[in-house]
Amino acid sequence: MKKLLSIILAFCLAFSFSKAAFADGISFSAKSAVLAERKTGKILFEYNADAPMPPASITKIMTLLLVMEAIESGKLTLETEITASEHACSMGGSQIWLEPGEVFTVHELLKAAAIASANDACTALAEAVSGSEEAFVDLMNQKAAELGMENTVFKNCTGLDAEGHVSTAKDIAKMSAALLSHEKIKEYSTVWMDSLRGGETELTNTNKLVRFYKGCTGLKTGSTDEAGCCLAASAERDGMELISVTLGSPNTDERFAAGRKLLDYGFANFAVASPKPPEEELHEIPVLHGTKDSVSPVFAVPESYLLPKGQESLITQEVILPENLEAPVEKGRVIGRVKVLLSGGEIGGYNILAGEAVEKMSFSAALRILFLEAVSTL
Repeated sequence: MKKLLSIILAFCLAFSFSKAAFADGISFSAKSAVLAERKTGKILFEYNADAPMPPASITKIMTLLLVMEAIESGKLTLETEITASEHACSMGGSQIWLEPGEVFTVHELLKAAAIASANDACTALAEAVSGSEEAFVDLMNQKAAELGMENTVFKNCTGLDAEGHVSTAKDIAKMSAALLSHEKIKEYSTVWMDSLRGGETELTNTNKLVRFYKGCTGLKTGSTDEAGCCLAASAERDGMELISVTLGSPNTDERFAAGRKLLDYGFANFAVASPKPPEEELHEIPVLHGTKDSVSPVFAVPESYLLPKGQESLITQEVILPENLEAPVEKGRVIGRVKVLLSGGEIGGYNILAGEAVEKMSFSAALRILFLEAVSTL
């Protein structure tokens, strides 16, 4: 009977980690996966991407995000000193073996958390932000709701297995994009090796892609008994930054292979196009009943577009401006639009703004103009 149960268990494990194959040529071993472009948020590939699963240490992406926000708000600085608590030192799993009362800076603890996935360092940072891990977890869940992470519930700041602590590949891609918007984090997530305690404690990045994948910008690995091997990997090439998330791979080699395949697929098949505003098509716009005869239009910043590779050259733009404007005209007012077209079909656009203010002509305004003209001739 025991032998039969062992055979059934082995079959179930093999099935749960079976290699998924897809029509677009990707095959990998994971229970869930998603590939997204960071700036546009567009999903390029997904497999079981909304299924809630234990995220393991990928949880730390949210922890790092909230620490970066605390730094940007001035609540913490990289030089802020943090004293390790009994609770932070009690964390198991990956750690830097903090001792109660030991003092590290935020910068040092960020290195430990982002590079070596240290649970004790992560908890010490969480306590510095919110006073306790429990209060910090509340903040994590608030931020998750703000980011639209509809299928995520955090129970701790580290990702250690806990009942009800779940996320999804798609939700993890959202928080990864939010973290990567803080450029400072890449000074930690892209480091392969470093050290603490004057070289006594060595740190090696748990994400092998940092060393071996061109353009890798991070981001975080995770592994527990319940979660399997997980990876949120990010890489940037030619102005396009991709985020690959895979959950539930059977081993570390398979998770890195899955992340690499998804990133390779994205870079091989997609590109980001950033249209350059057609400056030569702008002209002064006449202003009726104003203190000036015309106003200079300026372009707002165009957005970027994610396209199948090779279609960037098919983008055209159409400038739409009025024949004239009625005063008053406020600086920054939308006065026109640029349509962005792909093969003749509109895919987006951006505004044209008034580059200066023009007052409505009035008796007092006319007197002021006459006075200034008289003074200029003296």
